[in-house]
Amino acid sequence: MGTTICDDAICIRHWDWSETSQTVSLFTREHGVVRGLAKGSKRDKAPFSGGIELLTRGELVAIVRPSGALATLTAWDLTDSYTGARRSLRAFYVGTYLLDLVHHAVTDADPHQGLFDAICAVFTLLANSPEEALVRGQWAVLAETGYAPTPLAPPGPRLWFSAREGVFQTGAPAPDGWRVRRETVEFLGLIGCSPWVKLDADPTTLDRASRLLGSYLRFVLGREVPSALPVFGERGLVN
Repeated sequence: MGTTICDDAICIRHWDWSETSQTVSLFTREHGVVRGLAKGSKRDKAPFSGGIELLTRGELVAIVRPSGALATLTAWDLTDSYTGARRSLRAFYVGTYLLDLVHHAVTDADPHQGLFDAICAVFTLLANSPEEALVRGQWAVLAETGYAPTPLAPPGPRLWFSAREGVFQTGAPAPDGWRVRRETVEFLGLIGCSPWVKLDADPTTLDRASRLLGSYLRFVLGREVPSALPVFGERGLVN
């Protein structure tokens, strides 16, 4: 026996189960991550809008079981295909990276409504502002899982960030600390105080903020997310 749920969801993973079926991992608004089997999802007349694709949003109907077994997906009504994420390779790379962060940061059946809403809003930025989407998306993952850095810059000429403590400090950095410019900290402070305040940052500050947040996420997750490589390129993350 199981419980039938209906929820708003974003597809963060999908695999072919057979020629006509899929297994999927969906980040839902009310039920957290739901992993399930969509039998016949690729058939033309199936109630799955032609299949469940990565980086899409839809209304999900599924039967979930308390045993931890795969849920049975019975319907998927596509509501947003986020076409902007497919208009450029950069936008697609950023979108898939943010999905990977959600996949690793959120556990099954653990709702994060704020993160779901933030990711949906961020995905609308991908077409025209992938760099803004990148920094906002990373901040949202950290903030909604309880790891947002304290966005306050202490007085002093030399600033550094402690990933272990999640705070900015002044003076000589610890061996595992990362040097950071004051304008980067002030920029992150704007996002921390008001996540959807209008951003007015130059591309260099946006890039530095994104790399710092990406490095902190790597520390928090305890792993290198493979999709980070095409996003941050050869320069990579802060070490």
